Amino acid sequence: MPYPLVIFDLDGTLADSLPWFLRNVNGVADKFSFRRVAEEDVEVLRGLGSREILRHLEVPLWKLPGIARHMRRLKAEHLASIALFQGVDTMLRALANGGVRMALVSSDNEANARRQLGEAAALFSWFDCGASLFGKAAKFRRILKRSGVGAAQAIAIGDEVRDIEAARAAGIACGAVTWGYATPQALRALAPDLVFERMEDIASSLIAVDRLARGTARRAD
Repeated sequence: MPYPLVIFDLDGTLADSLPWFLRNVNGVADKFSFRRVAEEDVEVLRGLGSREILRHLEVPLWKLPGIARHMRRLKAEHLASIALFQGVDTMLRALANGGVRMALVSSDNEANARRQLGEAAALFSWFDCGASLFGKAAKFRRILKRSGVGAAQAIAIGDEVRDIEAARAAGIACGAVTWGYATPQALRALAPDLVFERMEDIASSLIAVDRLARGTARRAD
């Protein structure tokens, strides 16, 4: 199926925020009294799902809203040090030029997201930000409703296990990038519809899928 709507995640997918997160997570752990992350824990945590990470760090669910608010404020103070991955702007413009409409769903707030994207923010038709750790599926459904695009014609692209789970809960296709928070092995174990190993693969794959589908439709006519 072609995907005229692509819903992107931000952190770990478009923005290289994992190094910033690792530099700051233990300060947050101390503030909210959960388990600190040792260097040897990082790869283990990257291979886990969200609920497993919370159990490992001993974070009760009731603390999540406060932690999320604190992380957004902290990130806003350091946005200048969190760059987009190389090739993001080119990839987004290629999709836009190919007729693909784009949305952004992020746990960060919209102001941070727009600042981080810079001029590329204008390429997005919809933003739905401030998602809770387990709230992305509802935001995906809301984007579908706002865009008028059917679930079968949308794909969500992210870097975490929860992105794949949320896409499936919303009934849309899921694409996983291998350069973000979760390990490639953890993502592939869930068999996402598409896996992207390079930034440039996103536009080339999605536009090729769209052209193939249109060619098939013309032959059927």
